[in-house]
Amino acid sequence: MNYWLLKSEPKSFSINKLSSLPHQKDIWDGVRNYQARNFLKSMKVGDLAFFYHSSCDVPGIVGIVKIIGAGIPDPTQFDPRSDYYDPKSTPDKPRWITVEVQLVDTLDPIVTLTQLKAIEKLGDWALLKKGNRLSVLPVTPLQWRTITTLKSLKTK
Repeated sequence: MNYWLLKSEPKSFSINKLSSLPHQKDIWDGVRNYQARNFLKSMKVGDLAFFYHSSCDVPGIVGIVKIIGAGIPDPTQFDPRSDYYDPKSTPDKPRWITVEVQLVDTLDPIVTLTQLKAIEKLGDWALLKKGNRLSVLPVTPLQWRTITTLKSLKTK
């Protein structure tokens, strides 16, 4: 199993929105960065990810999701009405991939970015580096255990 962090601005897609959907599942669409896309391509069904709210008053980890579908062409790339439309992408050769996620747990209170920065074991994690704007990041098993142990989180 691999671990990940998926960032979303809560005004675009929040943990509350995910928890309100049927079966608490949805696709993680709209990723338009090649490195983040390649991380999405690496995800497998059964992997776990932190759901992270960014660009908000208190950024941080707000929940855990499980990858329940992998390697799915992102449908927004084919929709001319979408902000994520890509005219160079075709159904035969999609450029953008998504995964389907399902909610596992929500955090209350959340694990804030400030708290994460104070944890020495998280070391050189890309999330904590100044200027990192990737919306999909890998999480090492040590980083995952460190964070989930803080909150006694469910991870199965």
